[in-house]
Amino acid sequence: MKSLGICIGASTLSMVTLQRDHQGSVSIVDVFLNVHHGNPQQMFESTIKTLPLKEYARVAVTGRKFRHLVNLTSIPEPEAVEEAFLHVNGKGTQVQAIVSAGSETFMLYHLGRDGRISTVHAGNKCASGTGEFFLQQIKRIGIGLEDAVRLARSEEPYEVSGRCSVFCKSDCTHATNKGVPKERVTAGLCLMMAGKILELVKKVSSDHIMVIGGCALNTVMIDHLKKEIPQVTIPDEAPYFEALGCALWALENDTVSVPDIRLLFKSERDTFFHLPPLRDAETMVDFKTAPRGQAKDGDRCILGLDVGSTTTKAVLVRVDDDRILASDYLRTNGDPVRASRSCYSSLLTQLGDLEDRISIVGLGVTGSGRQIAGFHAMTDGVINEIIAHATGAVYFDRDVDTIFEIGGQDAKYTHITNGVPSDYAMNEACSAGTGSFLEEAAKETLNIGMEEIAPIALKGANPPNFNDQCAAFISSDIKNAFHEGISMEDIVAGLVYSICMNYSNRVKGNRTVGQKVF
Repeated sequence: MKSLGICIGASTLSMVTLQRDHQGSVSIVDVFLNVHHGNPQQMFESTIKTLPLKEYARVAVTGRKFRHLVNLTSIPEPEAVEEAFLHVNGKGTQVQAIVSAGSETFMLYHLGRDGRISTVHAGNKCASGTGEFFLQQIKRIGIGLEDAVRLARSEEPYEVSGRCSVFCKSDCTHATNKGVPKERVTAGLCLMMAGKILELVKKVSSDHIMVIGGCALNTVMIDHLKKEIPQVTIPDEAPYFEALGCALWALENDTVSVPDIRLLFKSERDTFFHLPPLRDAETMVDFKTAPRGQAKDGDRCILGLDVGSTTTKAVLVRVDDDRILASDYLRTNGDPVRASRSCYSSLLTQLGDLEDRISIVGLGVTGSGRQIAGFHAMTDGVINEIIAHATGAVYFDRDVDTIFEIGGQDAKYTHITNGVPSDYAMNEACSAGTGSFLEEAAKETLNIGMEEIAPIALKGANPPNFNDQCAAFISSDIKNAFHEGISMEDIVAGLVYSICMNYSNRVKGNRTVGQKVF
């Protein structure tokens, strides 16, 4: 009897054909493994058409999401993993945990003495350290997968951040820009991936683990694990482990007949919840603007500088009436001093002939680059962002009691009591819910520039709920949304919503929201 097991993963489609003979011996007849590039439906359809489906007595499918969209018998991934493990391990050594190191998620299955799964531990929602993220980064620096592992073995690792995928990408980019060899950066990525697995393993204190999934083929990562864990087993079936388990399950259980190819997919295939249009909230927002003025001979001015992680802003304000005489907004590009100097130059250019006939009597600096920019400007007016936010908000409205701030790489919450900050929170090492998340997702996946996001999003009539998705994973969700016929406008609106939900869930949490929010 033949069975077919199918695993539709986040980035890979795997299929395993098993044959059981009259003596009950089970053997692998065929294995199919291919990357679907975010389009699992197309890959699945084109592959299934090539198979002799009538030869299979039973067919079953697994996978986290896509399995629910096909008219085939399906089982959860943990059940497939357990079936495969009992077959592969047999009566072998006592493995205490299985680590599934996939493209988008790292999972740890803690095993009981009977070899069955007792508990499941998932890595955090961050893509940093996962297989898909590794592939993205080596592609950015122009290295193929096979070369990446080979080159990484030859160099000492360059330390890169494991706290957030976007921040790690910045580390890689800055390192290569500074001339750090690509081999060292790649080696650092492998070390960081091993660190992510070790974080999971510490939850169950396992001395013997089995690693499955595509990342198990990264031998440099595995070598780092072997330095910290006494026994690490990599089965030959690691890349298609879940598909194997699915086929084994199908040998022992009845499955539905494979339908005609035209009926393979369920008619209701909308996998997203939907949200109200963003434009419904336009009347709830009041945009404040500061008055602008023309510089005059003899004006006394204050210069305000905000050196952020992503952008740097500067304003020149007249002391007598608080009017803005000149302003600039530009990219920091990892160099706060150069960005500051560019702002100074721009302000002088805007003043024209009056640049030598006004006096700047004070310079205040805030933002993540405030210390180095303040030192460069030789000013004592270095102010933290919480004080700057509160002072600016209270200037516009003395009744403001809550500030939501979403910056390039940071998101902050501030509660104000009687004009003074009284509570504060910040995002925890994750770019999801920040400006860089929104900009990267829109640019890299949709080819939409930052300035285009708002007008497009406001046109969305039925935005999908992407939840608080990680920046490195959002591309696959966007592709799935397109496959389901969701419009560009709705997808961009869904991205904007994801910023708000991430901020609410991970930054604000259960903290107070007052009557007037800036």
